[in-house]
Amino acid sequence: MNKTVVLGVTFIVLVLIFLVYSSMHIAKYRVEVCVAFKGRGDCRTASADTQDHALRSAQSNACALLVSGVTEVMQCEHADPTSIKWLETK
Repeated sequence: MNKTVVLGVTFIVLVLIFLVYSSMHIAKYRVEVCVAFKGRGDCRTASADTQDHALRSAQSNACALLVSGVTEVMQCEHADPTSIKWLETK
C-alpha cells in the first residue's frame, strides 16, 4: 500500500475513535428540576459535568415547555424551582 493511503486511513480511524470516546462521556451530576410558572408546572431531568450546568439545563428544558417568548423564558429561568432532586448517575 501507498504510504499516504496508510497515513490517511490511520488518521481517519483515530478521529473516529476520538469522536466515539468523547460522545460517550458520562456526566457526573444528574438532577430533576420542577418549575412552576404562571399557573403551569413541569419537571425535567438533565445530566452534566458540573452541578451548575445540570441545574441550569434541567430548568431551561422545563421552562422551554411552559412558556413562549424571550421575556417569559428569561423570567422562568430566573425563578426559583419548586423542587430539585439529585439523582444517581447511570
